[in-house]
Amino acid sequence: MLPSPFDTFVREVGTVARSSSGFVAGLTAVAVAAVCFLAYQASANVPADLSAKPKAPSTTAPSASPGGGPKRPARDPLAVPAASGTGERVVYGLADRRVWLVGGDGKATRTFTVMPSTVSPPPGAYAVTSRSGTVRGSDGVRIEHVVRFATTQDVAVGFSAAVDGSMPEPDPAKKTGGIRMKRADGDALWTFAVIGKKIVVVA
Repeated sequence: MLPSPFDTFVREVGTVARSSSGFVAGLTAVAVAAVCFLAYQASANVPADLSAKPKAPSTTAPSASPGGGPKRPARDPLAVPAASGTGERVVYGLADRRVWLVGGDGKATRTFTVMPSTVSPPPGAYAVTSRSGTVRGSDGVRIEHVVRFATTQDVAVGFSAAVDGSMPEPDPAKKTGGIRMKRADGDALWTFAVIGKKIVVVA
C-alpha cells in the first residue's frame, strides 16, 4: 500500500524538526564556548595590581629625629634672645655673632650680623661709655661710628664699621676689641646707641 500524502508530509516535518533541533543545539554549544573563552581572556588580562587585595593603610608613626626626640623648629634670627633684659637696649649675641636693636616694647627694630673681635666681653649688662665719629682702629683700619661700652683685658671693646666697608676675620694673634659691622648697620647703631644706652651681652 502506498503512503498517503499526509503520511509523507508528517515524515518530512519530523525530519526538518530533528534537523532544526540539532542545528539549534549546535549553535547553543558554540555560543556557550565563546562566552567561556571570552571570560577566561578577560580574567587573564586583568592587571596584577587590580586583582590583588587592597592593602590596609599604614599606621606607622613618623620617625623621630636622629637624636631620638622630635625635631626642633628653626630659630628665628629676628627673635630677641631670652634673658636679655627689658626696655630699650642693644643686645649682642656672642655665639650668634648678631646684634639686635631693641625698642621699648621689647621688639627688635633692627638686627644684623657682626664680626667679633678677638677680645670679647663676658655676658652681662653694660652701658655706652664713649663714642667717636672717625678714628683708626687697633688693627690699623680706619673706622667710623665707634660705640664703646666695655674694657676687657685692658682692651677697649666697642662696635664700629670700617670706612671701606670690609669685615675681615681679625688676626687671632692680636688683641683687638673692635666688633665690626656693615656701614649701614653702623649708621643705625650710631643713631640708636647714645651715651648711657644699655648694652646687654649674651652667650
